[in-house]
Amino acid sequence: MGSWRKAYGALKDSTKVGLAKVNSEFKELDIAIVKATNHVECPPKERHVRKILLATSANRPRADLSYCIYALSRRLSKTKNWIVALKTLIVVHRLLREGDPMFKEEFLAYSSRGNILHIANFKDDSSQSAWDCSAWIRAYGCFLEERLECLRVLRYDIETERLVRYPQTSSKVHSKTRTLPSPELLEQLPALQQLLFRVVGVQPEGAACSNYLIQYALALVLKESFKIYCSINDGIINLVDMFFEMPKYDAINALAIYKRAGLQAENLAEFYDFCKQLELARTFQFPTLSHPHRFLQRWKSTSEKHPDPRSRVSRRARSRSY
Repeated sequence: MGSWRKAYGALKDSTKVGLAKVNSEFKELDIAIVKATNHVECPPKERHVRKILLATSANRPRADLSYCIYALSRRLSKTKNWIVALKTLIVVHRLLREGDPMFKEEFLAYSSRGNILHIANFKDDSSQSAWDCSAWIRAYGCFLEERLECLRVLRYDIETERLVRYPQTSSKVHSKTRTLPSPELLEQLPALQQLLFRVVGVQPEGAACSNYLIQYALALVLKESFKIYCSINDGIINLVDMFFEMPKYDAINALAIYKRAGLQAENLAEFYDFCKQLELARTFQFPTLSHPHRFLQRWKSTSEKHPDPRSRVSRRARSRSY
């Protein structure tokens, strides 16, 4: 049955390439998408991904960008094969990571019209391993959808953000969240925490754990998790510094963000311990995770600047909150 499926998949791929050569107005792009997302169980070939990146660069017409998104969405919605679905998601992920900012804007605009990835109900039940891989693909799709939502909230891509060296901490570089004002910080940190929740959710199970193609995609998520964690960490430091100047409602929200950061640090540590056992992580340098409780002393020292007993939060109440 496996050999028959491979042969049938190869036939479908060659047929689609042939049709693209004859019927498509975007012939080169359609051929590159089919070849990058074919039924062969290996990562998309770099030359095909590069052609897609070139076709969606800033010097191309806006219509080309829209068509590429449409073609990838159509490819994903029509397939019942887990390999094709996963390779399509990998191409989408690569475009979001490495693509031109104009392409990301177009992707956001396209996604605002409805579900672009069509992955929530995806399943390939041709075998037990395909079933396990399908479950992972759904989790990966959720991560990519959350990545888009985070991009919409932050209005910048955390993966391409340049870390900044600030004068007061000249020995270190920091994320943008380190200096955000309170309103923006309280908007962006929950979005980043939700994205980190989706990161931890892509831990594979069953046959998916040992699959090389899934490990390739997992490596892309793992690389992004490092910056996501750093942005949340810098945001928490910023949050602690501003806590006692916040209005009461904002302070309640800030405390909820702080508590969730503690739970997420523990979950992320377990996720990293799992990933360290995989082949994909041999060359990775994992960050040292800091539990938010290490900011407790900073929080207490900040509170010393607000000794007024008439203040919104008494010192006794603060000690209980710790």
